[in-house]
Amino acid sequence: MELDLEKIRSAINDVDSKIVELYETRLALCDEVAEFKRRTGKAVLDRAREEQLLSRLSQIASPENRSAVTGLYKRILEISRSRQSAKITEPSRVIASLTEKCGENAVFPGFADVACQGVEGAYSDIAAHILFEEPRTMFFEDFESVIKSVDSGLCKYGVLPFENSIYGSVSEVYEMLSRFGGFVVRSVKLPVHHVLMAKDGVDFSEIREIHSHRQAIGQCSIFLGKNKNIKVIPCENTAKAAKYAAQSERRDIAAICSPVCAEKYGLSVLRGDVQNSNVNFTMFYCISKELEVYPEVTKFAFMFGLENRAGALADVLSRFSAAGINLTKIESRPIPGRDFEFMFYVEGDTQGITKELTELFTVLENESEFFKFMGAYTEISAE
Repeated sequence: MELDLEKIRSAINDVDSKIVELYETRLALCDEVAEFKRRTGKAVLDRAREEQLLSRLSQIASPENRSAVTGLYKRILEISRSRQSAKITEPSRVIASLTEKCGENAVFPGFADVACQGVEGAYSDIAAHILFEEPRTMFFEDFESVIKSVDSGLCKYGVLPFENSIYGSVSEVYEMLSRFGGFVVRSVKLPVHHVLMAKDGVDFSEIREIHSHRQAIGQCSIFLGKNKNIKVIPCENTAKAAKYAAQSERRDIAAICSPVCAEKYGLSVLRGDVQNSNVNFTMFYCISKELEVYPEVTKFAFMFGLENRAGALADVLSRFSAAGINLTKIESRPIPGRDFEFMFYVEGDTQGITKELTELFTVLENESEFFKFMGAYTEISAE
């Protein structure tokens, strides 16, 4: 049996050698096609030609192998398109400048004007003090105002939450960033420990209202579900909830917020770690108006939209897989004003800005209905 298996493997090796030789011939011919398209201005994607080719090959294949042959050639066509696009399409100014900026050996600033949503003691404020040695923080009512302050130049940077390990994505931040002309320059993974606070001397039995941000409320749903007699009131920010509880004349109001708010607003902790899980992290983006890429890049992010056809998303994902690039997150977001059409938000791992990465971005810019490069950055952990 072992001898038969070795003979079969030897035959497979011979076939594979022939396939490689023929495939390299095919790639050379595709390069000639790319040159023709470059000279004539013809588009890389020729959907009719691809469908005709797949139909012909499907008829050649035996019925039991038809789907396998079709699947293989769909992948071959994807590689051919990418190869042609890389030879024909000029990258945008942003993509073209990535490698150059990453090689500038710039140092992330320790001091800067930073926009945060909420008030002093908010989790965004905590994240800003981890990202920067000494941020000059300006506080704003909502996330949109943070983005506008960066876009207008009022603040050099902004800090925004975009995902929590318990409660998921901060949807409005994704939607605003899709319209924002700036970039992500760094991110931080912040451990979150929610506590319940009230005025000094107040007992838990006196509490009739709990105020907090809706994300924090969602992250503490188990605790709140066990105390259904207490009214839960969403507000703009966890630290604002603490400030309100401290300044209110009422004694029956509590806030779910960060532990640092106790000292800042003179409150006492009634219950500690009221979140659903002690493994609770919120990811924060640091954004800027201009593209900034620092050495030791470990992450990248982008958004894109596709035509509504079978396999369109799989085509994109398979390209990253073929290039050996690990995608760590993909999330669909509805496109406002469009009938059940979606854009996709993607994050991935990288070690610096590679040629394969910039070529993929160039192809996606050219072939996607919508493409926005979000940034190449380092993710730091505050654990």
